[in-house]
Amino acid sequence: MESFAKSSVTELAAGLNRMARNLWWSWDQEAQDVLRDLSPRGWQNLYHNAVAILREVSNYELRVRLHDRDLAERIRRVLRDFEAYMADTNTWGHQHAPQLLKNPVAYFSAEFSFHETLPIAAGGLGVLAGDHAKSASDLGLGFVGISLFYRQGYFQQTINHENWQKEHYTTLHPHLLPLDPVLNERGEPLVCSVKIATSTVHFHAWRVNVGRVPVYLLDTDRPENAMHFRELTARVYGGDESTRIMQEILLGVGGVRLLRALGVAPSVFHMNEGHAAFLTLELLREKLAAGQTLAAAEAATRAECLFTTHTPVPAGHDRFSSELVEYAAHKFSVNLGLTHEQLMDLGRERPGDPTDKFCMTVLALRYSRAANGVSELHGQVSREMWQKLYAAKSPDEVPIGHITNGVHLVGWMKGSARRLIKDRYFSLNPGKKTLDWLIEANSPEFWQRLADPAVVSDEELWALRYKLRRELIEFTRRRLLIQGHTISQEDFITFDAFLNPDALTIGFARRFATYKRAPLIFDQFDNVVRLAKDTGRPVQFIFAGKAHPRDDEGKRFIQRIIHLSKHSDLKGHLVFIENYDIHVARQMVAGCDVWLNNPRRPLEASGTSGMKTVPHGCLNLSILDGWWREGYDGTNGFAIGDDSHPNSIEEQDRRDSANLYNTLVKEVIPMFYNRDASGLPRQWLARIRRAWVTLAARFSTWRMVQEYTTKYYLAK
Repeated sequence: MESFAKSSVTELAAGLNRMARNLWWSWDQEAQDVLRDLSPRGWQNLYHNAVAILREVSNYELRVRLHDRDLAERIRRVLRDFEAYMADTNTWGHQHAPQLLKNPVAYFSAEFSFHETLPIAAGGLGVLAGDHAKSASDLGLGFVGISLFYRQGYFQQTINHENWQKEHYTTLHPHLLPLDPVLNERGEPLVCSVKIATSTVHFHAWRVNVGRVPVYLLDTDRPENAMHFRELTARVYGGDESTRIMQEILLGVGGVRLLRALGVAPSVFHMNEGHAAFLTLELLREKLAAGQTLAAAEAATRAECLFTTHTPVPAGHDRFSSELVEYAAHKFSVNLGLTHEQLMDLGRERPGDPTDKFCMTVLALRYSRAANGVSELHGQVSREMWQKLYAAKSPDEVPIGHITNGVHLVGWMKGSARRLIKDRYFSLNPGKKTLDWLIEANSPEFWQRLADPAVVSDEELWALRYKLRRELIEFTRRRLLIQGHTISQEDFITFDAFLNPDALTIGFARRFATYKRAPLIFDQFDNVVRLAKDTGRPVQFIFAGKAHPRDDEGKRFIQRIIHLSKHSDLKGHLVFIENYDIHVARQMVAGCDVWLNNPRRPLEASGTSGMKTVPHGCLNLSILDGWWREGYDGTNGFAIGDDSHPNSIEEQDRRDSANLYNTLVKEVIPMFYNRDASGLPRQWLARIRRAWVTLAARFSTWRMVQEYTTKYYLAK
């Protein structure tokens, strides 16, 4: 057998290592398959971490195995696709926003969630930011992200013997992650600094390669910093209010200074939530130092800043006392030539009122040329919330628009679904390339064609649903076994009989914020038990999620659900998966038949978890809040109640609980179990197809980022 030339092996090994340090592989199925096959157990146990896999597989082993012609050819194809993707200039961004290639969008977010490998986000805000960056890459948009490197990430969740959430933190090691150090021209770490309180805080940065897009993570863990400043970037939203304001000074001011040191000249500064709003004061400082008047500097700063709010309740916006602002951020007053009270007024809803705290959202709104909520209803709620800030006669006059969130569609597709959908794309379009697939997977026309039973038959679609449900149940069984902590031989048999692969499976997974009302379905407990124990039409529930470490009420929700799963008549029909993360989310949005979402309206600004279910054929059952209010058309999922809500919290909870149960009993369960002579639920499958046509492309970040670009990034 003819062996490969030494240079071929060397080039393949180098290319594989280069690709592993770019998160592009996280949304390319063939790349993931190759990485998995290098070490199947390592792939499972190392959080699907490409960099860690190539440390697990020694350089010598890799070179030896590259003499396997089949493996070498698969890697060669993957690397060709990767290089073609990175070099492509025939993109939407090149065609429609070429000016952003030179002067990119600088997108500031306190968290980015890309993959389970890099757990530096707390929830939906980070997931949205990560998906925004991925689609900016796919579109070829000039875009750079700024955030913090949380060395201990977000907490790992375990449940104690009292069914109470406990938080544990583990240290992330950059050399084991898809991170590159940001270096200066001498090959040394590029170090910048910010003034916080009375100290100069130094930081370096790490670069995450997200396809074509760089995201920079600021890190204060440096020997020249005092220990409390070294730990400033230890945890996501860690510590008290003092830590929070210092993190936000670092993010906003430090982020701008890093970009300047890198020679990046953004045309737009996009603040994803108010955490980054101090960047506006750094931009003001620069302009004043260049000789502009305060009025001119304010106008110029406003012209280059955009703001997206995600929070529909006043209490959810960061607010800091006058004393804390004076302590941590007094340097702003000096640099801007303002008194402390004048500085405070920049963040006050009621300027001149000494009792009013400094609000980061107010600062962001004051210095942004445009602002938006993240769904139609959230835009309306935001205009009402901030009406006084603009002295508007009516909410309609408040200049806050909306762009409804989306998800990175291809990245959220689980392997089984992605393989089928991609296979059908190429069968419909022979001769097309992987780059074409990425574009078409986000087009309404493709999903219209895919929904045709002549392309994917009812039998194939139902087979996919069974495969995905089986994968979820077996994943859940493994996780429950691990959660048992002490494992006997008998446990393996017990847990392998857990859950029913034929049962209607309802999923709920998200942050356990109290307004999301995780236990709402169990307010109808006796009725739900009857549904679960119906041997002809069984129903089962899989829950997952984390409560904020300081949210005891959210923890009590978790405790209640776990107690029911272990000590009630729902045992065997209800499970809770510990340590919710992107990997758990991916399993659940794919494998569940129904995705339950029952927030207290209108507190769900958008929500995106339900969007991730669509390509997998999981149907949404949701309150008409956030994105679902826009997405639901009566034929593509299920609604809990109508497009209204009582003002009374108690009345809303009572009505929503009744409506949820009634919808389950009268619509969801009958449709799922209504089978024809061949055993297929034709009405259910038709609803899945309708969801493909009406939701998949519409609620993608491909659409969302294009909308931001045309509506805001390119606007003058």
